[in-house]
Amino acid sequence: MDRMKTHEVKIGRVRIGADNPIAIQSMTNTRTDDVKATIAQIKELEKAGCDIIRCAVPDEEAAKAIDKIKEGIDIPLVADIHFDYRLAIKAMEHGADKIRINPGNIGSVENVKAVVKEAARRSVPIRVGVNSGSLEKELVQKYGGVTAEGLAESALRNVRILEDLDFTNIVISIKSSNTMMSVKAHELLRGMTDHPIHVGITETGTPACGIIKSSVGIGMILGGGIGDTIRVSLTADPVLEVITAKRILKVLGLRKGGIDVVACPTCGRTRIDLVGLATKVEKLCDNYDLDIKVAVMGCPVNGPGEAREADLGVAGGNGMGLLFRHGEILRKVPEDMILSELKKELDSYAVL
Repeated sequence: MDRMKTHEVKIGRVRIGADNPIAIQSMTNTRTDDVKATIAQIKELEKAGCDIIRCAVPDEEAAKAIDKIKEGIDIPLVADIHFDYRLAIKAMEHGADKIRINPGNIGSVENVKAVVKEAARRSVPIRVGVNSGSLEKELVQKYGGVTAEGLAESALRNVRILEDLDFTNIVISIKSSNTMMSVKAHELLRGMTDHPIHVGITETGTPACGIIKSSVGIGMILGGGIGDTIRVSLTADPVLEVITAKRILKVLGLRKGGIDVVACPTCGRTRIDLVGLATKVEKLCDNYDLDIKVAVMGCPVNGPGEAREADLGVAGGNGMGLLFRHGEILRKVPEDMILSELKKELDSYAVL
């Protein structure tokens, strides 16, 4: 995959852009000034595979909590700022590793200069965030509505505000809840900037629809070689955002590690609770950082052969189950022991 050429940006201990791996980001939904709750949620996200975390900073109490939060976490923290430039400065004073602002909506040029001066002094990157809900009125009028062209122009316009102040430690983000509009807007950016790009589809909704919208949109954008960090936005536990992001990267071949679980659809030959078994296997496999494929099949007759490409697999039916490796049967086990026997095999892989 021919990735868009971007320059490197350092966010705390994480480097993005250039040839660095695509980083996974999520956002807390706790009150940022509730330090204990926020740390607890971030630790869960770290465990799930989150590389960068963003926290809302709606007031001074939230900004002042950042340094305390950072004492309890191991990943970089991004402060999300809306409108008030003073909160951006306060967040950096308290240790934010990156700030997310829209230079066009924080007031006068002097306000922007103040933020840039502090960011430059502390080597803090600024993520320029533009979305379809806040597109400038003149661009809406110019393009006859909210369009991909307007989003791309808005992003580059806001980036130029910072570049004109000799600040280039920038990450770009353009988001829309319209999946295909987001895809086109990112395509328009290619070749027009070398700043790293944060990719996401915003306001996708609950997991039932949101995972599909995010997978299609983010997948198409990454498939075009665009993107240095990603965030899956779901109306759900942020941990699910991270898990989904990992799977998108895995499917695209952009991240190694983590078991790829495949399962056959149910059919009239199925004589086992295949949905329940597949769900349990998936949960079990989340505990292993193995770059292998595990298959869950509902037919002991055809299953092993159909899943011959899997490194390891199980097939069940009629009160029993088969464990197999690359289509070759290892052993037959009672149905209630399928999961425990699979765990033994996974453990043996883990120590190789």
